[in-house]
Amino acid sequence: MDAPAERAKTPWYAPTEAGVLRISIIATAVVAALGIVFGLLSGSYAIVFDGVYSLADGATSVVALLVANLIANYNASDASNRRLVEKFTMGFWHLEPMVLGATGLLLSGAAVYAFINAVGSFMAGGRPLQFGQAIVYAAATVLISLAMAWYGRRANRRLRSDFIAMDVRGWLMSAAITAALLVAFVIGLAIQGTALEWISPYIDPAVLALVCLVVFPIPLGAVRQALEEILLVTPTELKQHVDRVAGEVVARHGFTGYRAYVAKVGRGRQIELYFIAPSGWPARTLEEWDALRDEIGEAIGGDSPDRWLTIAFTTDREWAE
Repeated sequence: MDAPAERAKTPWYAPTEAGVLRISIIATAVVAALGIVFGLLSGSYAIVFDGVYSLADGATSVVALLVANLIANYNASDASNRRLVEKFTMGFWHLEPMVLGATGLLLSGAAVYAFINAVGSFMAGGRPLQFGQAIVYAAATVLISLAMAWYGRRANRRLRSDFIAMDVRGWLMSAAITAALLVAFVIGLAIQGTALEWISPYIDPAVLALVCLVVFPIPLGAVRQALEEILLVTPTELKQHVDRVAGEVVARHGFTGYRAYVAKVGRGRQIELYFIAPSGWPARTLEEWDALRDEIGEAIGGDSPDRWLTIAFTTDREWAE
């Protein structure tokens, strides 16, 4: 097949995980800069918090990008990663839940700190606000956030990356938060010169406190998932699948039992299977045992660089415990 025909079959929209994260980091930096600048100009702590929150999110995205690159380099088949493999023979999957967990804790902590400041400001009588500048920022940020969420979600249909999935949730959360700010600022602008104008100084701290209450629990789901993976909690669905495959192998080949050990760490799936054979079985060649391993591996599925599969055969149950 000639080169033009091959190019015609290649989808034009095929971003990599690292590429998506790079674009997200650039967009996050833009939003963070807008938030800090417009927040200071308008006098809105809610906007400043939005900018600082975006800055923290962008910093964790940089770390996520570094981890994604490490995993991609580790899985590369060329000789350039040989030294990396020798230093980290167990791979880098364990870094993913660590980054996701730290990100969630950082963002939740920022929300708690901002909530305390909002309550203090509200009790002190609020603060004046330039609603026109605040509205310009909020409208621009909502558009950027929705565009980035759409881009990340579309890319992740093929990539299926936990990092990108969390990044998309972050952009959607940012869009929702900033949309709430936009509504509040429009209302604040509308009541200027009316009998309700006395409410204006309280709008910014009240909205900030409400936003923090909404934001705080959202990253905790990622923290819980990260803790489960760090603690090697057995994923139920994967364990059931491995048990089903192993049970069929035991019944088909006459083993007396098996032991299965399963964990999910980031994008990595770690599976260890020990099949217990009866004593006195006829000898088999290594090629025959390898063929059986291939059969079991195909039945388990998901053969990729992110699957760590160990299959052993023994007559001694203690080796399987």
